[in-house]
Amino acid sequence: MDKIIKGLPNNDELLNPLKEFTAARIAIGRSGVSIPTKQSLQFNLAHAHARDAVYSELDIDGLTDSLKQFDLPILPLHSKADNRAEYLQRPDLGRKLKKSSANQLKDNAGEYDVVIIVADGLSATAVNNHPKGVLQILIPMLSAAKLKLAPICLVEQGRVAVGDKVAHLLNGKLSIMLIGERPGLSAADSVGAYLTYNPQPGLTDESRNCISNIRPKGLPAKLAAEKIFYLVQEAFRLKLSGVGLKDNQGLIGR
Repeated sequence: MDKIIKGLPNNDELLNPLKEFTAARIAIGRSGVSIPTKQSLQFNLAHAHARDAVYSELDIDGLTDSLKQFDLPILPLHSKADNRAEYLQRPDLGRKLKKSSANQLKDNAGEYDVVIIVADGLSATAVNNHPKGVLQILIPMLSAAKLKLAPICLVEQGRVAVGDKVAHLLNGKLSIMLIGERPGLSAADSVGAYLTYNPQPGLTDESRNCISNIRPKGLPAKLAAEKIFYLVQEAFRLKLSGVGLKDNQGLIGR
């Protein structure tokens, strides 16, 4: 029996081939009753990256410069959370706009089909780096579909629901929010895209569609933009979003 057991591969050998498909911590090995020092240090480093992402700041100037290429007005906005500490302790304030920002949106209201909002969320690190690549592909697709785009809105200390207020004040038919997702121990730079048809204050999560894990090592910009555009088309066709809007892109028979 001992000879048979010794001839069997251990768990690490079985799981090692899976490492090329995931950044999750699998087959990390062990040292006595604990994990090896190298893996322990990597875990601590990942935890530090996650904490840094949560406290990172939105690069308004850098984002504004990078988004000028789309020839759309850019509106810098701010939630009612004055700083990062208040934002983390008071999620409700991150869902509301400062009065000055609300007035700015009213001054720029029009008849828009799509409102694009970029907010820091829980990882400004992600938002500072990745939305430009998505928008470089998405905005030409929206324009080619004859959809009228509102000014691009940059929201500091913003939560997902603030996008409903932003798009509603601009009189937009549909909102696309790109926001930093909660950092994990394998990804501190992930962007989520939230799509809402007929956005208005008071909506909850079942009214939105979400595309998650947008980053170079997750869902690439091109695939993310194509997925968002597909959902935009379906939302306008069905005049809804959220649980009633199914992602059937790429399914057999479509």
